[in-house]
Amino acid sequence: MRRIAIVCLVLFSAGLALAQQDDTELAKQTQNPIANLISVPLQNNFNFGVGPEDDLQYVLNIQPVIPVGLGEKLLLINRAILPVMYQPELGPGVGQEWGLGNLTYQGFFSPKSEDSSITWGIGPVLTFPTNTDDAFGSDKWAAGPGAVIVWMKERWVIGGLINNVWDYAGPSSAPDVNFMTAQYFLNYNFPAGFYFTSAPIITADWEADSGDTWTLPVGGGFGKVFRFGKLPINMSLQGYWNAVHPDDGAGWQMRFQAQFLFPK
Repeated sequence: MRRIAIVCLVLFSAGLALAQQDDTELAKQTQNPIANLISVPLQNNFNFGVGPEDDLQYVLNIQPVIPVGLGEKLLLINRAILPVMYQPELGPGVGQEWGLGNLTYQGFFSPKSEDSSITWGIGPVLTFPTNTDDAFGSDKWAAGPGAVIVWMKERWVIGGLINNVWDYAGPSSAPDVNFMTAQYFLNYNFPAGFYFTSAPIITADWEADSGDTWTLPVGGGFGKVFRFGKLPINMSLQGYWNAVHPDDGAGWQMRFQAQFLFPK
């Protein structure tokens, strides 16, 4: 009986170590925007200090990611971002609103390179006027290029993503669009799927006044891959201080994300 108990303990310990290793590798994939991994992130952003009364703005970004193989050497990573927004009162006659923002599609063509520590992708970015209110975005259609590069080595996942879109169609009365989004990401992975992350979203509205062009966040947080039955879920909590922001923009932000993972 003692030998059986020892064998069971050894097998359980080996299985636990393997599961922890798998969770760590899965966490690293979630930190790579062009990983060959189907996922559905629900990113909850709580923006504090918005508007003249320093109110709370809430933005839920629904961000499905679906990779598609194009032959043996190329992947197309399809990423969509649909914001569901709550906007506080921004001034007289501009009351609080709930609604949808503009849908963004990002398509990254990325070579398959399992042996390389560096991966990259380039492709189009398209913005569609799905906004339900003028406060949630321009009514114009916009497009532009996007690029991403990722370096993965042992416990580190480091990289950056950038795109810029310009309007090309829509009502002449709607605001023009010339908007840049950039994000660097710095991740360090611990055993059992725990990790530290810093992934601020930097934006520049080139159509805005010079003092309202940039939003530059600074901060980070922690995350972990959990398993609910057979379904792995990546959860993270982050906080960012906006060192530079528009006059009525948020002073700081808290971000909670739950990412449902569907590994192949």
